[in-house]
Amino acid sequence: MGTATTVLRIGGFTLLTDPNFLHRGQRAYLGKGMWSRRRTDPALTIAQLPSLDAVVLSHLHGDHFDRVARRGLDRSLPIVTTPSAERKLRRWGFRSAEGLPTWHTHELHRDGETLRLVSLPGQHGPGVLDRLLPDVMGTMVDLVRDGSRRFRLYITGDTLNRPQLTQIPERYPDIDAMLIHLGGTKVAAILLTMDARQGCDLVELIRPKLAVPIHYDDYEVFRSPLSHFVEEARRRGIVRQVRTIARGETVPLTPPG
Repeated sequence: MGTATTVLRIGGFTLLTDPNFLHRGQRAYLGKGMWSRRRTDPALTIAQLPSLDAVVLSHLHGDHFDRVARRGLDRSLPIVTTPSAERKLRRWGFRSAEGLPTWHTHELHRDGETLRLVSLPGQHGPGVLDRLLPDVMGTMVDLVRDGSRRFRLYITGDTLNRPQLTQIPERYPDIDAMLIHLGGTKVAAILLTMDARQGCDLVELIRPKLAVPIHYDDYEVFRSPLSHFVEEARRRGIVRQVRTIARGETVPLTPPG
């Protein structure tokens, strides 16, 4: 739908990720007096969303949970996020927000299926600068049916590629698909989200069957366009694992033939 906002249909469950519904020209607040203007329109409005089982929120930044989402989303909807984001969301009236410490789990159940959401490591900024930014998490999404795992999706969140991410493939091998937050976000020339090089490094580390890039061209602070990532993936010989998606488009999270 734009930025890191997607609608995921996994088994019998429907999730919304990082809800950002600002329109072209509107500004997202990034904290510490920083703003960024949106370049694009979202593919859907909140009123056009399907019925949702939960929201997965990587962190509480204005380009991931904006004032439109705060005003328009159902306050009873489960929101799986970081502990610090949970505290603020509950103050805003989202009483079903649940903050997961790293490696902790939240489960959804329906018609004999379980959707298991696990909080994964993430680091939004380099070094001590990370302390000035909101806590961020990745999410592993496992669909379990009849006691066996049927599908595994890794959502990176707004993380840089840092050593703690090496634990992810060690704990969770056989990842079917990855939604990778890119953009090469820079504020004062400091990299805050993965650019093409870091993104491809992470694909090579995680080894998903499919990588779907998101979060790369919607705001002025994004400096690394999708084309840079695709070109770098082609140079490294991993472009067959990459499937691009345009705003408003629906694609299967299954490997290319």
